[in-house]
Amino acid sequence: MLTGFRYRLAPTGEQAGLCQVYGDICRAVWNTGLHQRREAVRRWQRGQDLPFCGYHLQARQLAEAKTEEEWLKAAPSHILQQTLRDLDRACRDHGTFNVRWRAKGRWKPSFRFPAGARVIVQRLGRKWGRLKLPKLGWVRPLVARTEGHRPLGHRLPRRRLLVRVDPVRGRPDHPPGA
Repeated sequence: MLTGFRYRLAPTGEQAGLCQVYGDICRAVWNTGLHQRREAVRRWQRGQDLPFCGYHLQARQLAEAKTEEEWLKAAPSHILQQTLRDLDRACRDHGTFNVRWRAKGRWKPSFRFPAGARVIVQRLGRKWGRLKLPKLGWVRPLVARTEGHRPLGHRLPRRRLLVRVDPVRGRPDHPPGA
């Protein structure tokens, strides 16, 4: 059984600025991907035969855009790919035209680190620890429940860290037969 915990972060001023930049880039990737998907559905409804605009096509286009656009290089690739996966899931679950744009004033900047193995967790005391996040460096969260838990993924909305963990150490991510 997977469990989620929420921790308060204490980032430095530079780290808070990077988190804001990463959140803005993820919002731009989400909105661009949603626009592409809506245009593809409109063209399909008009009878034009074009390739399906799904995650794999958009991930390829994102990789090409990252080589050309300097501002996209600032964010780690895996959080941008996770944004496209989240968009793909939202469009499959709710329909392309029912998914909302991420407006700057309405949406709280957040992004996910999908691979828990890339995050190094160290305990400094009874309540404080530190995490090494890709391209952010060491960040201090207030930790209270890390004993016997293995991180699987991380999400950073505002100054909170949401950690999805597996409470049984050594349990495989995908159980046999699933």
